[in-house]
Amino acid sequence: MILALGLFAQAAASSFLYGLPMLIPQLRTELQLSLPEAGAVVAAPALGLLLTLIAWGAVADRYGERWVIASGLILATAFLLVSTQLGSVVALCVSLALAGASAASVNAASGRMVLGWFAAHERGFAMGIRQTGQPLGVAYAAILLPPVASRWGLGVALAVPAVTCALLAALVALFALDPPRPARSATAGSQRPPTPYRAPTLWRLHAASTMLVIPQFVVSGFSMVYLVGVRHWDPSAAGRVLFVAQLLGALGRIGSGIWSDRVASRLRPMRQLAVASAAIMAAAALGDRYSSSWVVLVLVVGAVITVADNGLAFTAVAEIAGSSWAGRALGAQNTAQNIAATLTPPLLGAVISGHGYALGFSIAAVFPLLAILLTPVTDERRRAEAARDADLVSPADHPGRGDDATSSVAQ
Repeated sequence: MILALGLFAQAAASSFLYGLPMLIPQLRTELQLSLPEAGAVVAAPALGLLLTLIAWGAVADRYGERWVIASGLILATAFLLVSTQLGSVVALCVSLALAGASAASVNAASGRMVLGWFAAHERGFAMGIRQTGQPLGVAYAAILLPPVASRWGLGVALAVPAVTCALLAALVALFALDPPRPARSATAGSQRPPTPYRAPTLWRLHAASTMLVIPQFVVSGFSMVYLVGVRHWDPSAAGRVLFVAQLLGALGRIGSGIWSDRVASRLRPMRQLAVASAAIMAAAALGDRYSSSWVVLVLVVGAVITVADNGLAFTAVAEIAGSSWAGRALGAQNTAQNIAATLTPPLLGAVISGHGYALGFSIAAVFPLLAILLTPVTDERRRAEAARDADLVSPADHPGRGDDATSSVAQ
């Protein structure tokens, strides 16, 4: 039940945090926006998100996850409903940014809640399922928002994720349970655990996963407008294709989680997926350059490959940070990723408008190559060996754990 609530809370938030690119054709038609301007509108929720993620994570570390998630979803509902009544582009961006700032509570706390209820040897699988919330939310947006916007307009389309967030806020408030936390003695309670950021491992992991977010948001952010504007597809038909692609992406996240549990490593699979992500973006660039019809298939495969690493990074961050720092570390992880998510649509939109999709896809292929170099696989191996030598954990059960290896994320 906890896993389902975490999953669907994330999906509800993702339906507007990352699903608004499905409305780019309608935004351009209804509000007469350029592609970079429409990209700025759909990036507004991610901008609000990144400003509050660490704060929400700190609140979850201190007070628990249940009411953090529920209150954030309620606030997101309110701001989304306000946005349905706005005609000004600036006011719309502000309202959507505030909705994103509110929904940051889900990103910061739901992963911590899920991880806290699962043992290390099954945590990759559980987090893979929870991380399917993002592609499921985008799939939900892809199948519903384009036809709703075409028939009833942008205001009604924005009301769809608002109602969804309200429903999940109620379910989380009624049924979610915070994971148990380790008891602290009076002496231990007065001493703050040392920060895990003294070592470079978390910094490198944040950087690598941020590099991998860029091709993810190139695919999710521009596939709809590419199919409609370049391939001349009907928006509803394009939405159905992207709906299937996002469902496949959800399965990819689960598969990568199982993979990481089997090989007792989060970061080796993550690095291998970075190689695949670079290859898929290069293939998309070639397909567009030579007007090949198979570029559509490449984008569908890209929707799977470019999201599959996300759960691995989140699980590794929480395991390395330990129970006392997991919320803040996951908040920092989300912040770094959403900086990239916020900048990608407008900046790549400007490149694509001026120079075409082939160059945009080629640029996106560079970032996973950087992620290959940044992913701290050697650090993970050293930490596992140190834990084994100290007889603290079995590397098969607790891959990549740090000094806090004797306790789970929420014990």
